[in-house]
Amino acid sequence: MKHDLKIVKKAIKGDAEAFEELLVKEEKMLYFKALSYVGNKEDALDVIQETACKAFLAIRQLRQPEYFSTWLFRILIRECYRQLKQRDQMIPYEENELLRKLDHKQDEELECFHLNEALSRLNSSYQTSIILFYYHDLSINDISEVMEKPVGTVKTYLRRARKKLKFELERSYTLNEKTT
Repeated sequence: MKHDLKIVKKAIKGDAEAFEELLVKEEKMLYFKALSYVGNKEDALDVIQETACKAFLAIRQLRQPEYFSTWLFRILIRECYRQLKQRDQMIPYEENELLRKLDHKQDEELECFHLNEALSRLNSSYQTSIILFYYHDLSINDISEVMEKPVGTVKTYLRRARKKLKFELERSYTLNEKTT
């Protein structure tokens, strides 16, 4: 989301009202992205609260105001990882809840169910790279920074994840054709 650079610069200088205004504009994005990672409302709200607190304390370190949203998103993802590490779980992906919001047709829901199942079978690194790339539209360089991995490693994760997803989806469709 593009923000008024004047407001971002005010927030960087310590204006709490400007920072609050920026957070209000990002509120839905933060909630749905946190929910897609941690899987439930309470944990998502906890992650957002921690993200807001850490962002407020670190806003003076933001060097490029035009990247406020990306910077905030990175903090959010790190907080999601921290929350998941505390629970000692893999990253869940609640596609069914997102689908209800988008109100897709039943056929599309069935296809997405297969995709959701295939995604859940990926290891966490592959799953994270796919979700960030395709669902959150991050560039490979941004994914590299968020995951704290080299760009080449992220490309490898994406390639291997696509290959495994293709295999899982083809297998799923083959099994469904045999049963019908």
